[in-house]
Amino acid sequence: MNRSQQGRSLRPLLPKLLACVPALALAAVSAGASEGQEVRWRQLSSKNGDLPAPGQSHQQTAAVVGDFDRDGVNDFILGFRQRPPALVWYRRTATGWERCVIEQEYLTIEAGGAVCDIDGDGDMDVVFGGDWQSNEVWWWENPYPNFDPNVSWKRHTIKKDGKTQHHDQVFADLLGKGKPQLAFWNQGAKTIFLAEIPSDPRHADAWPLMPIYSGEAGESSRQTFRYPEGMSAFDVDADGRLDLLAGNTWFKHLGGTQFKAIRIAEVGGLIFAGRFKPGKYPQLVIAPGDGVGPLRWYECAGNPAEPKDWLGHDLLERNVVHGHSLQLADFNRDGHLDVFCAEMAKWSENKTEPDNPGATAWIFYGDGAGHFRKTELAKGQGFHEARAADLDGDGNVDILNKPYNWDTPRVDVWLNNRTRAASTTGNLRPAATSE
Repeated sequence: MNRSQQGRSLRPLLPKLLACVPALALAAVSAGASEGQEVRWRQLSSKNGDLPAPGQSHQQTAAVVGDFDRDGVNDFILGFRQRPPALVWYRRTATGWERCVIEQEYLTIEAGGAVCDIDGDGDMDVVFGGDWQSNEVWWWENPYPNFDPNVSWKRHTIKKDGKTQHHDQVFADLLGKGKPQLAFWNQGAKTIFLAEIPSDPRHADAWPLMPIYSGEAGESSRQTFRYPEGMSAFDVDADGRLDLLAGNTWFKHLGGTQFKAIRIAEVGGLIFAGRFKPGKYPQLVIAPGDGVGPLRWYECAGNPAEPKDWLGHDLLERNVVHGHSLQLADFNRDGHLDVFCAEMAKWSENKTEPDNPGATAWIFYGDGAGHFRKTELAKGQGFHEARAADLDGDGNVDILNKPYNWDTPRVDVWLNNRTRAASTTGNLRPAATSE
C-alpha cells in the first residue's frame, strides 16, 4: 500500500470535526514518538525554479494548508492583494507542485485563512477575509473532483458589510454543538465574530454573525501596527471542550453567546497552545506578529481562568521583530513538541531595501520537560504566515513560507529530510546548529 492509499484508508476513522482542525494542530500530533534525529532541511524555492512562481503580486498575504484533492497528501493555497489572481493552489504531484488559479479576480486578501468542509460534501473548502480596504469575508467551494484550470472555484460571501480588515480566522466547535463554527477578527471593529455555518451554505447570502468580544488583545502603542491579531483553538482548561485563543487572551464559553476573556500576557500576537511538559493544563506560546516584542511560552501555575496564574518564559534573549510566523510541531519526531518562529525581513511598501535585514527563523526543539534547544534555520530571509505540515507525504513535518513583500513574488518549501537522504536538487542546507 503506498502513502496516498494509506492516507485514504485512514480518513474514515478520523472524527468529522478533525476535518476543520488547522494544519498546525495536525502537524503537532501527526508525528509519532520515535527516536529523535537531527533534522536536515532542503530548501526549494520558486526563485530557483523548484516551484512555479506564485503570480505578479508583490504583496503576498495569506497561506493555508490542506488536502484539497483528497489524494492523502497536503497541498497549499496562497492569497494576494495588489494584483490578480487573488488565490492560487499549489497541488502536490508525484514530482513536485503544479500551480492552479482558483480565484482569477482581484481581491484584497488579508493574512490568515481557514480550511473546513463547509458544505459537507467531503472535501476541504477555504475561507479568507478582506484587508483594510474591504468589509467582506468569503469562502470558496471546492469543486472536487471536477477541477478546471480555466475556471475559478465558486466564491460565496460570509460577511459583506460593517467595518474593514479581517486578519485571522479559525474553525472550531466553540459552542459545544458537535460541529464547527467560524471565528474571525474584524480589526476595524476591534471585534471577534463567531458564525455558525448555515444549513445551506451554498445558497446563503451571508452568515449570521455573533460578536463575542470587543476590545484590545495585546496590541501596543509602542508598535508600528496597532491592531489585535492571532487566532487558534485548543482545550485550555482541560474540560474536554475547545476554547478560543486570540492575541494575548483565551476565551471561556459560559453558555449561549457569552464568553469570558482571560488575559494571559501583556503583549499579544500570534498565539497557539500545546503540551511542552507534563501537567493538567497545556502551555501556550505567543509571538509578536505585526510588531516587536518577546517570544514566550506560558504555563499555568494554578487556575487557568486567573490571569495571575499564567507564568511566562522567554524562548529568546531578545525581542522578535515582526515575528509573523509561529507554528508548533514535532519536527524531529522524538515525541516532544517543538516551536518554530520566524521574522519578516520587509513590510514597508514605499522602499525597496529590507526593514529587518537580519531577519531570523528559529526552531526550538522541546524535550518534553519544558526545556528547549534553540537552532537557527535561516537568516536574512523574510518569513510571513509560514505553515508547518507534511507537504511531501513522507511523514515528516515540513515548512511552507511565502514572504509578504521581501523578494516577491516568491514561495519556498523547506523539506524535512530527517529520515531520508537529501536529493541533489534544490538548495541543501546543513543540519541546524544549536546556539
